[in-house]
Amino acid sequence: MEDRAELAYRAAMMHYVQDETMESIARKLKVSRSTVSRLIGVARAEGYVQFALNPPSGATPGLRAELAERFGIEVWVVPVPPRVRGRQRLNLVAEVAGSVISGAVFPEAIIGIAWGNTLSAIAEHLVPKPVLGARVVQLNGAGNLISSGIVYASTIMEAFGEAYHAEVQHFPVPAFFDYPDTKVALWRERSVKLVLDLQKEVDVAIFGVGTLEGEQLSMVYSGGYLSLLEMEDLKGLGVVGDVCTVLLRADGTWEDLEINQRASGPTPRDLTRIPRRICVVSGVEKAVPLLAALRAGVATDLVVDEECAARLLKLS
Repeated sequence: MEDRAELAYRAAMMHYVQDETMESIARKLKVSRSTVSRLIGVARAEGYVQFALNPPSGATPGLRAELAERFGIEVWVVPVPPRVRGRQRLNLVAEVAGSVISGAVFPEAIIGIAWGNTLSAIAEHLVPKPVLGARVVQLNGAGNLISSGIVYASTIMEAFGEAYHAEVQHFPVPAFFDYPDTKVALWRERSVKLVLDLQKEVDVAIFGVGTLEGEQLSMVYSGGYLSLLEMEDLKGLGVVGDVCTVLLRADGTWEDLEINQRASGPTPRDLTRIPRRICVVSGVEKAVPLLAALRAGVATDLVVDEECAARLLKLS
């Protein structure tokens, strides 16, 4: 095992630092090209290789600089070929997000994770990075009338825990309670309060933005969390999407929406208390709810595809 680990490290060093080709590394290590590829994969999985993306400093022209100045946040704009749509587009954004997130975590950090299609994709593209003493906590419940949501949310949570060698704390409650009083009562339970207290200590939060419109609805609106009647009522109230299952109007307001009294996730006000808040968005149909989220002040960092970024700039 030690010989293989050393070989993996050498292969990664030659590839990423010395910029050698797979063929050149294979010749020098006297192995096949496919073996080199596997060794580099081992090096990434074991954390021998770590990546971080940093935006250019100074007044850089383009979408990134304009959005950063307008909203006072760090922005990563992901270029996507015109014909790429849906899952492919999300995967390209998730790859960049995985690097940004791995660069943001640090020893003893408490990492808050939401769930949904975007977080599921990010979980597949995390850059492994052992982080001493890190903890991962679920930010919002995932249960509904169809499923407890435990398996779905746990898959995402465990991926983050494995990538950072972090302890994982689940939050096994409904995404939306039927009655506000039920939520108030459960929030007093010691086992639930333990998770809520940990959420208050989060250093880095990662979440997406949900949308009620578009061809591919967000998980909150397609996964049985809300009925069709509830969704129509929400549209009538001006709701355009959500962050961590807290619903938002286009202007970023949320406080007087009754459903938010029953939502299990952190409010925009709660999120603003977290030092680093990384919002990841893919798809032009999310430009309107993304603008609402930014108006609510939920993000310090934004990873977004180029088309959505351009639309966001026009809307704002």
